[in-house]
Amino acid sequence: MIIKSVNLETVCGITSKLPDNQLPEFAFSGKSNVGKSSLINALMNRKAYARTSSQPGKTQTINFYNINDAMYYVDLPGYGYAKVSQEIKQKWGVMIERYLNKSTQLKCVFLLVDIRHEPNANDKQMYEWVLSQGFRPIVIATKLDKIKRSQVQKHIKMVRTALNMTSEDILIPFSAETKQGREEIWAILEKYLEQSEIQAD
Repeated sequence: MIIKSVNLETVCGITSKLPDNQLPEFAFSGKSNVGKSSLINALMNRKAYARTSSQPGKTQTINFYNINDAMYYVDLPGYGYAKVSQEIKQKWGVMIERYLNKSTQLKCVFLLVDIRHEPNANDKQMYEWVLSQGFRPIVIATKLDKIKRSQVQKHIKMVRTALNMTSEDILIPFSAETKQGREEIWAILEKYLEQSEIQAD
């Protein structure tokens, strides 16, 4: 996929009205510090357009990035960060829920998990919740470069088992360092875009 243009078009806070976008949307969800901004930057082919931070819980808004005037990457707030008050966590939860319920253009939800660790209760809850909304989440197992190559299959199996994924469900190991996995994710985005164009005709 050739990325010609990137524009942070809309930023939605807790009380903001969601935009009435006419282009396909692809949402990225994951717990704080799982590497969401790094993945989005890699998919934009930009070094630091989406702000990365060593401070978890930095994304507190829903950010809509217009890509090539063809689609949106939708960056959802990271969940499960301990230092944020329960009240704010609940508001973020409501904000994410409202988006997943209300968006008419949402085509696919990418759920990011850290390949090094078994998905925790928050990850499982999010996976099941996205399923309940009628989507089959595509799991992106980040930080691939942090484990030995010989361990990859074992860790993929651990993630798939923990999330009760079926053999049809897609899991893509990804490294922000080497960009391994990026082409596969782009291919999925392109497939959805083609389907959207066919439906529009």
